[in-house]
Amino acid sequence: QEQFVESGGGLVQPGGSLTLSCVPSESLRAALDIYIMGWYRQAPGKERELVATLAPAGDTSYLDSGKGRFTIATDKRKNTLYLQMNSLQPEDTAVYYCRAPRHTDGISWGPGTPVPVSS
Repeated sequence: QEQFVESGGGLVQPGGSLTLSCVPSESLRAALDIYIMGWYRQAPGKERELVATLAPAGDTSYLDSGKGRFTIATDKRKNTLYLQMNSLQPEDTAVYYCRAPRHTDGISWGPGTPVPVSS
């Protein structure tokens, strides 16, 4: 099954940090080199939203609420996409997913990784 698999989530206190990881399935192993990649999140009762994107050339974009706090990056040696999140707040609570926003045909959503932010 073609998908990206997310990990690294977990309970974090307000103000804390967390780094999420995303690994492509074998059939998508070139994705991080050739596709624009994105991190999404879905909070309880809300629509899924795009949080950050990273183009192969290195251009990034962020949701306004994540600017200055979130960093999207790849490690080409590990073929892994990351989302570094700092100064987390309760409103960041969501299940986080990664995907290639412009290449979705035949690619399932991954399991996601939950990030509850709570004291």
